[in-house]
Amino acid sequence: MRLVQDEYDFIDTVDSIRSVGGASAEWLARTFDEQHLDQIRETAFLSAQSHIQEVLDTKVHETDSDRPLPFKTLRLFPSVDITELGKAEYLFKFETVGEEGPFGHTEGNTPPKYVTDRAISVGREHDFDRLILQYHQPHTPWFSKALAEDRDLQYHEYDWWNYYYETGDLESIWEAYMSDLRFVLDDIELLLENLDADRVAISSDHGEAFGEYGILGHKLGSLHPQIRKVPWVITSAEDNETYEPTVEEPNNARMSREELDEQLEALGYKV
Repeated sequence: MRLVQDEYDFIDTVDSIRSVGGASAEWLARTFDEQHLDQIRETAFLSAQSHIQEVLDTKVHETDSDRPLPFKTLRLFPSVDITELGKAEYLFKFETVGEEGPFGHTEGNTPPKYVTDRAISVGREHDFDRLILQYHQPHTPWFSKALAEDRDLQYHEYDWWNYYYETGDLESIWEAYMSDLRFVLDDIELLLENLDADRVAISSDHGEAFGEYGILGHKLGSLHPQIRKVPWVITSAEDNETYEPTVEEPNNARMSREELDEQLEALGYKV
């Protein structure tokens, strides 16, 4: 975040905090816990990450014996049911891997525009105490450069772990990652021009390791400093009405276990 700080007027100071999770599922289970039930009931949560269904809706970590042990340990955290949130939206159902759409790439995953678009609608139409937006980027498959150049994803953009093991080329990987970071920050810039909020916090549910201490990526339960230390930027937003939302509210009907597994595997998760 500090590397791109000068490119965005809304990033004044970049601080950091320690995430409660080493992966999205862990962050969800520990953030939306029963201890904060009163606040959660006044919160709208719009997520482009399909773990929202697994952790807060179907709670497969409590019922599915086939899940790997680290995922099943999430049952130790008393997370709330999805129905306790003031509002929840399954934005991960938009333009998933392999689907065509107006904002993304067929080999990519839910583009940030869906989160921004729906956030503007919800922010203008409702009055929740807080609005939490879970963008998917930056996260593999890193597709922003391929989208801009109208081409297929390259090896390092969809399977960077094996690419790195085979080539040792970290520069191409880092460029793809930073491109996707800018991709989502560009959309956050649009968001901040179309919502009213005195205080906006920009952070991440977890970080990413790029070879530090021999670790690549992120995983549930990790205490790796590169994974647990995440940025913390405070800014504000003012609705100048420069953007008019077009995306309809998603249907929160549950996706099948097979559909979710296919999507998670495409994102690099072992299920």
